[in-house]
Amino acid sequence: MKKKTVAGLLTLCMAAGMMIVPQTAVMAEEESGGKLVGVAMPTKDLQRWNQDGDNMKKSLEDAGYEVDLQYASNDVATQVSQVENMISNGCDILVIASIDGSSLGEPLSQAKEAGIPVIAYDRLLMESDAVSYYATFDNYMVGQKQGEYIVEALNLEEEEGPFNLEIVAGAPDDNNANFFYGGAMDVLQPYIDEGKLVVKSGQTEFEECATQAWDSAKAQDRMDTIIAGNYSDGTNLDAVLCSNDSTALGVANSLAASYTGEYPVITGQDCDLANVKNLIAGKQAMDIFKDTRTLADQVVTMVEAVLSGEEAEVNDTESYDNGTGVIPTYLCEPVVVTADNYQEYLIDSGYYTEDQLQ
Repeated sequence: MKKKTVAGLLTLCMAAGMMIVPQTAVMAEEESGGKLVGVAMPTKDLQRWNQDGDNMKKSLEDAGYEVDLQYASNDVATQVSQVENMISNGCDILVIASIDGSSLGEPLSQAKEAGIPVIAYDRLLMESDAVSYYATFDNYMVGQKQGEYIVEALNLEEEEGPFNLEIVAGAPDDNNANFFYGGAMDVLQPYIDEGKLVVKSGQTEFEECATQAWDSAKAQDRMDTIIAGNYSDGTNLDAVLCSNDSTALGVANSLAASYTGEYPVITGQDCDLANVKNLIAGKQAMDIFKDTRTLADQVVTMVEAVLSGEEAEVNDTESYDNGTGVIPTYLCEPVVVTADNYQEYLIDSGYYTEDQLQ
């Protein structure tokens, strides 16, 4: 009797209506045991969270896990309910990107009582001892890179100035926003103290510069007021430190509507499509690229370790105290993207296609 070829067996099975499951998928399923991972994301309103959720779900499913992915429309009560439902539905582990890092105390207590490990994703979960690990990008470094770009773009080491700077920080209830602001201000504050950088609005404290919910319209409204009060006479605004892309978009919209001076240096973060288009068009000087595929892969590695009863790999055990102690953290490194190198980081890497940027 002749041996049946693999192709022949596939043909016979397909003819019989049998489903062929690739061996790699079977192995992944066996290794993961089909365990259920609950993934809680804050909102679909910002492009980056859609990408984070999609990348996370794909990576986890490729590893053989079942995934319950939920978005909370930036509503804290909704996210609380979603996490509680994940717990009652028997999730084996939770991955949570919070809306407000201090708002999930009750469901986190439920998770701890049920013996469900929790990984904080990109935003640190505060005031809870239920958090096992934290995975994020180096948020302080994000701010540093934004500040350093402004220093270099204005040539502050050589030029006497003064140059005019305004600051648009992130959401006051997002712990990351403090790191972004702190990293940037640690770079820029010496130049402010020296008088080379002047903040004409006088708004330099985080609370004064914060943007609720990272909302573009709120950033635009505040910049409209700043321009009207300080730059309506044609005075140049030389740089705007924007902590992320949604705030940078609001600032760019405000400038287009009411500013008549030379176009300023604008920073950003996340490489959202609209902002990359602004980058190419010269309406935003730089962006910070945080490849969410890298972060998703790292979280999958953490999930696999925790569910196997092992310790997950971390590279920071000092920086991120959530109020109950330092949370073991894995930091991915962000990179600076400009009009000169976006092709390499965003197109050649497969993050975007050329068509998306048209």
